[in-house]
Amino acid sequence: MITLDGVSKRYGADAVAVAALSLTVPDGELCVLVGPSGCGKTTTLRMINRLIEPSSGRILIDGIDVLRMNPVELRRGIGYVIQQGGLFPHRRVADNIATVPRLLGWDRDRVETRVQELLELVGLDPRQYARRFPHELSGGERQRVGVARALGGDPPVLLMDEPFGAVDPVTRQRLQQQFLDLQHELKKTIVFVTHDIEEAAKLGDRIAVLSKGGVLEQYDTPPQILGCPATAFVADFVGADRGVRRLAVTSIERDDLSQPPRVNLQFSMDDAYATTAASDSRWAVVVDDSERLHGWIDLAPGQVGPVGDHLVPFEVQLPLGTSLRTALAEMLQHDVRWVPVVEGDRYLGVMTPNRLHAAMRRSVGGHPMEG
Repeated sequence: MITLDGVSKRYGADAVAVAALSLTVPDGELCVLVGPSGCGKTTTLRMINRLIEPSSGRILIDGIDVLRMNPVELRRGIGYVIQQGGLFPHRRVADNIATVPRLLGWDRDRVETRVQELLELVGLDPRQYARRFPHELSGGERQRVGVARALGGDPPVLLMDEPFGAVDPVTRQRLQQQFLDLQHELKKTIVFVTHDIEEAAKLGDRIAVLSKGGVLEQYDTPPQILGCPATAFVADFVGADRGVRRLAVTSIERDDLSQPPRVNLQFSMDDAYATTAASDSRWAVVVDDSERLHGWIDLAPGQVGPVGDHLVPFEVQLPLGTSLRTALAEMLQHDVRWVPVVEGDRYLGVMTPNRLHAAMRRSVGGHPMEG
């Protein structure tokens, strides 16, 4: 856990870079510092590992005041990633990644094993990349090596200063997703700096919105930042389309789903009519004895024979936890009013436009809606 307690940085009597900043980053969470130029994002980040010394306040990592620690020892226990990875240009990839383990006194075999593990972890084949120099890599590859180097000594804390800001948009999106997958596996405590609210919303468990002079305007989850801006500054910074952006940071949960009638694949149409007689639905979901999804049937009267003879496959299905943005995109792409949601092979329910709206309300503490 990282705690900033009244941390300030002043340059001279009047130049305040960060003003009495207080916030806590829980273990295993990713906190994004976001705001316009001059709001103290990078200054705050560098005060955590004491590349910049704070003027006042306390910075605690797992309850230990970093200002009482040897700064060199402190930095060896904190991963640090900057744009383009900040690699040593004269060292090969393997040597870059091995920097901190060697400083920590690891033996040669352990260092080599760690380098190979980390290259594989960030999706780079050690046989192809270990002996290359940074200038022989693409921008995305350099950034992945930078992340690998930051993880070299298996630090509990990572500091990342606009690590994806210098790559093209397509590579950036791919790196963001790879980083999310990596964080899901490693659960590091991370402070991440960006000026891009979309990147902040996509990556962050919590977002700290800073204004000029390092003033904390709001510190909350992405749905709350986008759905309930605390100040006019936050509302202006996240933009008028913040409602649409919330779709990307709100995931489908079980309680969001509608439950239309369901019938068994082995039923006859007479069985299906009898099972759904109490419902006014014009269609039913078809599942088997293991609740696996097979499709749907129209409940128009007069149909005979096995349910399977009238089965219509779903064009798309979504796993539980999919973003509302993806759900809406699939509805529009396939021109349907509902999409089924599954967990593994098991059918759970359907997402409809009304339930999607209810999920948006739920994400910011609104009252649930029927439909």
